Amino acid sequence: MTKLSVAIVGCGRISAMYKGVFQELKDEVEVKWAVDIKKDRAEAFAEGFANCKVSTDYRDCLEAGDIDVIHIATSHDMHPVIAIDAMKRGIHVLTEKPMAITLDEADDMIKTAEETNVKLGVIFQTRYVKGCMDIKKLVDEGKLGKIIAARSYLSWSRPDSYYAQSDWKGTWDKEGGGVLIDQAIHSIDRTVWLIGDEIEWIEGTMGNRGHAAVNVEDVAEAAIKFKNGCLYHLFACNYYSYDAPIQIEIVGEKGKAGLTQDLAWVHLDGEERYEIKDGYDGLSVGPSYWGSSHVTQVRDFYKSVREDLPVTIDGVEGRYALEVIKGIYISSNTRQRVHVPFKDQRITEIK
Repeated sequence: MTKLSVAIVGCGRISAMYKGVFQELKDEVEVKWAVDIKKDRAEAFAEGFANCKVSTDYRDCLEAGDIDVIHIATSHDMHPVIAIDAMKRGIHVLTEKPMAITLDEADDMIKTAEETNVKLGVIFQTRYVKGCMDIKKLVDEGKLGKIIAARSYLSWSRPDSYYAQSDWKGTWDKEGGGVLIDQAIHSIDRTVWLIGDEIEWIEGTMGNRGHAAVNVEDVAEAAIKFKNGCLYHLFACNYYSYDAPIQIEIVGEKGKAGLTQDLAWVHLDGEERYEIKDGYDGLSVGPSYWGSSHVTQVRDFYKSVREDLPVTIDGVEGRYALEVIKGIYISSNTRQRVHVPFKDQRITEIK
């Protein structure tokens, strides 16, 4: 197997997961570049990878002409900037979520990928949990019947000290928001993916009740109506006492299914409820809420590059959760129901 040459841009907290992934996939990948605006972090990441070059400027690895794939794990505002630069040079892109902080930027990324004929992927590794994929199969096969309702609940803890450790977390201009765009985006993505239909409207509210150090939202709730009639109830906060297990539930006319964190359960009408216990599939590095499926998604993306296959979670797929989040932000600030598609706007405060 020919190894893919890769670069990682952004060697902060989540990079520990990527280091583990690259080590796990050592027969598939050669790490050529470690890039971070803080050189010591890039140097620390590069340790253990032979011939891995270090830089504080992402453009160095693009101009070198020696990489096939770039992994983006920077502040959210830089995701589209780096991705578009890379794709214009023929480099495949796998970016952390969210793909951007505005829908217009996300659309620019999607358009660039189409024009340059390179692969664009967005990290939503929790879709790859076996239980989640099994529920999706049940939905697609009609085993749950028509989907009529869904919910996702996230109650986590992010104290002020969490934001104090970063110069971009908890900002509208660099992170793009708070609990929705950073913590709840994965549960939103999974729920929307499981429902599998287009959104009709979004109505929500947001607030900041427990974080004096930042002005982004630390709590939000919303109703999201889908064209198939499903009504999705969403709640998220990050001022709880600990990271409680995420709750996701999908309700159909023939039964229910859901996830408690990454452990799935199914209850079809007339049958006994059962659990899918092998919820983890992959590499476990870092906090438990990161899951263990980064390696599964990265390997899948590399396969799409090698074999010129469609990317499983491409830019179009990556955009859906962002659309929900931006819809909630706009609905909250305008105090109006937002119908999809809607005109995006940059959010700079909670009104």
